[in-house]
Amino acid sequence: MSFTLIIVAITVIVSIAAFSNVDLLNKLILWPRQMNSPAEYYRFITSGFIHADWNHLFFNMFALYFFGENIENGLGISGALFLAIYISGIVLSSIPSFVKNRNNSYYRSLGASGGVSTIVFMTIYFFPWSKISLMFIPIGIPAILFAVLYLIYSVVMSKRGVGNVNHDVHIWGSIYGLIIAAIVDPSHGISFIDQLMHPYF
Repeated sequence: MSFTLIIVAITVIVSIAAFSNVDLLNKLILWPRQMNSPAEYYRFITSGFIHADWNHLFFNMFALYFFGENIENGLGISGALFLAIYISGIVLSSIPSFVKNRNNSYYRSLGASGGVSTIVFMTIYFFPWSKISLMFIPIGIPAILFAVLYLIYSVVMSKRGVGNVNHDVHIWGSIYGLIIAAIVDPSHGISFIDQLMHPYF
């Protein structure tokens, strides 16, 4: 079994348990005002394994499964390295929100979006002209185009500050995905630029 499937399974189990257990949810959620000591910093990780509802859970795990399997199998990245990248993506993408809302007692954040964005953009770095199909778009769009539109949308929505979606984790998770991909395979940088200069559809 791949590490992607293991992560998906654990996330689904923990998320479902937290759906009906408010105490568990509050114990695992990223809650900056409650994180007054390093003993509470585990929330940076656990918040990535709980979700707001079924739709939130489904879309994150759907994306993680397909892109994660591609990274593990298509690039031959070891399970341990994949897990480290995914978890660090969840943690690092949450830090800006934590800092910004350090004294906001009402602010809470949950979901795997930061880690998922990391894996998605890592895939885009290696395969920029591969097609990404979305449920509401009948044809696949080039991955690099999706990346640009996704970041623009996330930045705009983050600045508006409306709704319950933490767009900041999408932004920072995506950026981290590109950075970590370049670190994992520094030699691919020139190839990435070359691929961008020679699109194929």
